[in-house]
Amino acid sequence: MKARTLKKDKVNIITLGCSKNMVDSEVLSGQLKANDIEVVHENGKLDHNIVVVNTCGFIDKAKEESVNTILDQVALKQKGKLDKVYVTGCLSHRYRDDLEKEIPEVDAWFGTMELPLILKELEADYKAELLGERLLATPKHYAYLKISEGCNRTCSFCAIPLMRGTHVSRPIEELVKEAESLVKKGVKEVMLIAQELTYYGLDLYKKRQLGELLNKLADVEGLEWIRLHYAYPSKFPIELLDVMRDRKNICNYLDMPLQHASNNMLKAMKRQITREEMETLIADIRAKVPGICLRTTLITGFPGETREDVEELKDFLRRMRFDRVGIFTYSHEENTSAYDLVDNIPAEEKEARAQEIMEVQQEISLEKNQEKVGRTFRVLVDKKEAGRYLGRTEFDSVEVDNEVVINTNKKLTPGEFVDVLITKAYDYDLEGELV
Repeated sequence: MKARTLKKDKVNIITLGCSKNMVDSEVLSGQLKANDIEVVHENGKLDHNIVVVNTCGFIDKAKEESVNTILDQVALKQKGKLDKVYVTGCLSHRYRDDLEKEIPEVDAWFGTMELPLILKELEADYKAELLGERLLATPKHYAYLKISEGCNRTCSFCAIPLMRGTHVSRPIEELVKEAESLVKKGVKEVMLIAQELTYYGLDLYKKRQLGELLNKLADVEGLEWIRLHYAYPSKFPIELLDVMRDRKNICNYLDMPLQHASNNMLKAMKRQITREEMETLIADIRAKVPGICLRTTLITGFPGETREDVEELKDFLRRMRFDRVGIFTYSHEENTSAYDLVDNIPAEEKEARAQEIMEVQQEISLEKNQEKVGRTFRVLVDKKEAGRYLGRTEFDSVEVDNEVVINTNKKLTPGEFVDVLITKAYDYDLEGELV
């Protein structure tokens, strides 16, 4: 052990959960690097001596994965392969007291807003002048841009405000500066993320300013694609669609989690919107931005959900024909208002309902993909895998949406844009020839 500690520290950051966590890890990496501390993401070589696990505490499966990852790192420490194990992120923020008792081998626990404290523990100084500077954990041609922290919504199923606090927007000038810095590093696409995008600006500017932010970001030279994730449907600021339609580098893509379609469930979930209002909003969005790709996320198995609610959700999907759909099974979270309800649907039934709903969407997805055959799309090349190039159209976000298999003998570079003629369509992917 003595010989180990004489070596210069090398920190490995393991990130679990959402893209917001990834940005936090990237910011921590940037700070460590500025302090001349060697830092890596998800290091497979095991040549580091310190680990920071950035945890997720969103739902049961995520919590279980976080705990297992911590235990794996503690086991390495006990074998003498690590000097220190630190834990941060949502799970740590929410369950710190319990976790400290259950896993005492962890050297220190930190909450979601305690970056300066982590740095102090690692004998590094917090450098305020590095605002927005980060070491990207993504491929260098795309990055996430977190425009705000926390959430003021009170959805009955959601524990995020307990872990991330209330909504705090970042100033427009700061975000533009960060986007410019990302472009200088080779970033072509930024994905705007927040717990609630459409609330942006209300705290800072006393009005919703997402449209204004988009206009300013669209002016950043070299920024090819701007993509919007996690918009809230209630009181949706319809004016931002004009910006999306008029600015060529804003993707015609909107990720708007709706969670359900039955009015009974929407009311129980405290979503502040009805099915009828959602249908009107979707029609308005499609009228304003013809050809827009709409992605949504749903929850099945919420307390009290009936067969009628499930059938209504399937009917809603058939009527609305979303381009992309993700689904979660309900997780009973302490200190949320839904925790007072009886979690009365067995896990197997929740999964079965999720499968049933996704089968409806699978059919829609295939039909929508088949409509693209014979058309040419601008595609961003992401990577080469198993001898084939994979990319995405403006209608597809990273990891969650379709990929385009590009058939070509030509050498392509990740981060370049190419035109691809679509020749085949699958449930969730496309295939095409380089034009």
